[in-house]
Amino acid sequence: MPRALLLTGDAAEELDTMYPYYRVQEGGWDVDVSSRTRRDVQLVIHEFDPNSDAYVEKNGRKLPVDVPWAEVDVERYDALIIPGGRAPEWIRVDADVRRITEHFFARNLPIALVCHGAQVPAVYGLLKGRKTACFPPITGDMENAGATVIDAPDVVDGNLVSCRGWPDMPQFGRAMMEVFSKSVGPASA
Repeated sequence: MPRALLLTGDAAEELDTMYPYYRVQEGGWDVDVSSRTRRDVQLVIHEFDPNSDAYVEKNGRKLPVDVPWAEVDVERYDALIIPGGRAPEWIRVDADVRRITEHFFARNLPIALVCHGAQVPAVYGLLKGRKTACFPPITGDMENAGATVIDAPDVVDGNLVSCRGWPDMPQFGRAMMEVFSKSVGPASA
C-alpha cells in the first residue's frame, strides 16, 4: 500500500490538513503525520470576517502525530503533503523538515502543497522555475523564490500539485489523487 507523509505543526489550518489527510486514505493510501514531537498538533480554523481586514483564527481539533521529523525515514514514503495555515512559516526553519522536503523534490516524488504550504519548499529554493498556487497574499514571496504563481484551485506541475487554500479542496483533491496515483500505478484512485 502506498504511503504519504503529512508534514505539519501547530497552527496548521484544520481544513488544509484534514481534507488531504482523509482524501489520500480514501484513495487507498496510508498516511503518517509528522511534526516536531509526538505531541498532538493543535490545528486552527481560519475564517473570513467582514469586520476584520485579515482572516481570524481560533483553535480547531488536535491531530495525533505518528513520527517526529527527526525520526522520518524518507525511503518509507511515496508522497509528501504540506498543509497551510501558520505552521509552514515556522516548520521550514527545522533542518529535518528541509531534509525531508529536499528528498521528495530530488527524487521527483509527488508533493502536495496547500495554501501557505508552498512557503516550505520556497525557502529552500525548490520552487525556482516551477508553477504553483498559493494563498494570494504570499504570491510575491513565491515569485521572489522563482516560482510562477497560477491563480487556480488545482495547479499541477509534473510531480507538484498545489492550491490556494481550503475553498479549493474539491478540485485540489481530485488533482492530488491523480498525481499521487500516477506515481504508484492505477491501483489507488
